[in-house]
Amino acid sequence: MALMPASSRSPHKHLSRRQFLTAVGATVLGAGLGFHALPATAFNPQRLRQSMQQQYGQRGLAVLDEWFAMLERLRGQEVQTQLREVNDFFNRRIRWVDDIRVWGQEDFWATPLEAMGKAQGDCEDYSIAKYITLKQLDVPGERLRMIYVRARIGRSQITQAHMVLGYYSTPSAEPLVLDNIAPSISPASQRTDLDPVFSFNSEGLWAGGTTQSRADPLARLSRWRNVVERMQSQGFI
Repeated sequence: MALMPASSRSPHKHLSRRQFLTAVGATVLGAGLGFHALPATAFNPQRLRQSMQQQYGQRGLAVLDEWFAMLERLRGQEVQTQLREVNDFFNRRIRWVDDIRVWGQEDFWATPLEAMGKAQGDCEDYSIAKYITLKQLDVPGERLRMIYVRARIGRSQITQAHMVLGYYSTPSAEPLVLDNIAPSISPASQRTDLDPVFSFNSEGLWAGGTTQSRADPLARLSRWRNVVERMQSQGFI
């Protein structure tokens, strides 16, 4: 499957091999144990609305209200329906734009509120928004992981950094892949263009395709820690 969007720009991180290995190698190798799950703070719709109003005004509020309506509609539905609807919601409402153009930074991980408010984002932003939304719909967190991959572009051997969300029916199951550049959800075995490097969620961090967590994601992933802190202040968690 070709990975290029309709525009001429690639929806993957433009990192050299050295930059990519520097960014992810130290994160996975040699990481210590001692897990710290996300703090158990209350989901606060009122604070979310206030945060969106202050930062993005009425346009942002309109998207947030659509998100609230989707949560209400999907609560209690079968997980396959939830996966499909959440994947479609963010793929349709967020336009892929490189971080440097949206945030003035090379690599910025946005909260779902920031992504919806801007209506723009890149692969990490889609994955985080889908992850948080599915957790809010009571999909067990241990079944969801954000997966950092090397993605091959078209039929070439050129690869770029990319992130997708994986849904695992069991810890050792083949994941279903939710991707901002693919309209449908596919089993990982059908995404031969993606090579996993590491995956993580709120409770753990896994190297490649291993089944045993290697580290505490909050301790080892500074960008994840930063986005968690902002989600707490905004009212998500």
